[in-house]
Amino acid sequence: MARIAGVNIPTNKRAIIALQYIHGIGPKKANEIMTKVGIPDARRVSQLTDQEVLQIREVIDRDYIVEGDCRREVAMNIKRLMDLGCYRGLRHLRGLPVRGQRTHTNARTRKGPAKPIAGPARRSNPGVHFELT
Repeated sequence: MARIAGVNIPTNKRAIIALQYIHGIGPKKANEIMTKVGIPDARRVSQLTDQEVLQIREVIDRDYIVEGDCRREVAMNIKRLMDLGCYRGLRHLRGLPVRGQRTHTNARTRKGPAKPIAGPARRSNPGVHFELT
């Protein structure tokens, strides 16, 4: 397994797909990296030479924010919104959807499991109103 940016990328996949296992690299950036290094798209990670892996590693370190730095930057952006007290920050703070989705129904991923609300007390058998003689 090749290790790039602190991530073991799978050896049996195509290099473009394997690069996407690194947090902060998606399809577009993976394609850009492969073009910069000059490796064909069909090449698999197991077929890459040590020199090519080293070139990929250097390009990622030099030009892209990945893994821990990327996670830290996203967390800092969210914290900044929360400190500002803007609408998006308050939605993050309260654990509700941030991008305008409805919350009357659905939104269970952000809100968590449904909390039961106490309703009116139910009678044991409300439909029966007669006496047996």
